[in-house]
Amino acid sequence: MNYALLAENISHSFAGQQILDKVTLHVESGEIFGLLGPSGAGKTTLIKILTGQLAQNDGHAELLGKDTRKLSALEHRQTGTMMDNLGLYERLSVRNNLSFYADIYHISHSVIPEILKNIGLYEAGNTAVCKLSKGMKNRLSLARALMNNASILFLDEPTAGLDPVTTKEIHHMLLEQKKKGCTIFLTTHNMFEAQSLCDHVALLQKGQIIDGGIPSDICQKYNHLNRLKITLRNGEEIVLENGSAAAIPMKEYLEKDMIATIHSTEPTLETVFIELTGKGLNEHE
Repeated sequence: MNYALLAENISHSFAGQQILDKVTLHVESGEIFGLLGPSGAGKTTLIKILTGQLAQNDGHAELLGKDTRKLSALEHRQTGTMMDNLGLYERLSVRNNLSFYADIYHISHSVIPEILKNIGLYEAGNTAVCKLSKGMKNRLSLARALMNNASILFLDEPTAGLDPVTTKEIHHMLLEQKKKGCTIFLTTHNMFEAQSLCDHVALLQKGQIIDGGIPSDICQKYNHLNRLKITLRNGEEIVLENGSAAAIPMKEYLEKDMIATIHSTEPTLETVFIELTGKGLNEHE
């Protein structure tokens, strides 16, 4: 199979610290692939290797069939990147930021108005970046990544710290790009984002892939985490194993008319990750 992105046993260390340890993953063309892990897990380092910004110490990586240590201008023109540090020019206007980028990649300025309209920044075109909200800056960074009609997008925490409305808008934009055949490599610790967008995910912890696959399959694999959450009329919450062992206490609560609500809590990527690592995806190392 021809993969849009391939990594085989990628390892990298810095100042004596092992950042990535034999990371292997394969990303198919046209899919949204999620790399999940807490801050400090090595997600950004892996993106830098996959985009040719950093050479790994060991292992092999390919982007669009080309060794990432030997990427040409052609591969870079087919790639759009949105990193967490944004890299925008604060004193320039929204429109001039995109114009500057267009000149670097020899893109016609005529595409800028349409991109600004699609990203919801047309009215802010003459506004200096330093005056934008974080959500607007994220949109501008995404607009820059989309400008060259890339075959593959690398998005590092694209919705971190954003409000639900802006997050939903960005999710819609990403799904539209997927419909066009674009491959998206997404790093996130937002479980809703991963489960609603990603075709496949990999769970990264301390530089190692600890599990991966289709999100629903991963959750099913750890179905023993399934629980019953009972809220009693006095406000107390009870959590029981979702199995035959719950029958006796459930019978007692029902006979005494003590139950206000009952919910099943099927395993999520978050609960799976906590079981595997002992900590949540929002926690720092």
